[in-house]
Amino acid sequence: MNIGEKIKRIRTLNELTQEELANRCDLTKGFISKIERNITSPSISTLNDILEALGTDIQEFFNENVQDKLCFVKDDVCETENHELQHKISWLIPNAQKNLMEPILIEIKSGGTSNIEDPHPGEEFAYILEGSVNLCFGNKKTKVKKGESFYFKSTQVHYIENVGKKNALVIWVSCPPSF
Repeated sequence: MNIGEKIKRIRTLNELTQEELANRCDLTKGFISKIERNITSPSISTLNDILEALGTDIQEFFNENVQDKLCFVKDDVCETENHELQHKISWLIPNAQKNLMEPILIEIKSGGTSNIEDPHPGEEFAYILEGSVNLCFGNKKTKVKKGESFYFKSTQVHYIENVGKKNALVIWVSCPPSF
């Protein structure tokens, strides 16, 4: 782990200058600069003060919870088909239910629907790649065509249905995961 680089990254994320961080820790700007360039290492006590000023602590700082994979390929996709509702869902990101959002690709045959979802905390977004769907949100139905999108807070019963003649293909993202 590059301690200086990580301190600099957290400092810039907090929109602090080296001088502002130094003032919060009773250090000099030059000392912060040397730490960030790995010219010197802070003592545990000084590191603790710096991290406190940055709104974190030693345990969180050294937690290497870095995402293993950034890009995903076809072999990563998990699919399930619901013959009764006439749709196929492809989870585009493996284990997305552990993330803050869950993107899926849903293909709905003519006359098919997605699962009916009860109200839940969160928000949802979708983009129609092919065909068209009716977005059923509470008592309201809205037609959404190819090239259009929808977005809503998940405060009502909701689902989509394909009343067209062609299959509908939709990228749908739920935050938090609900699919």
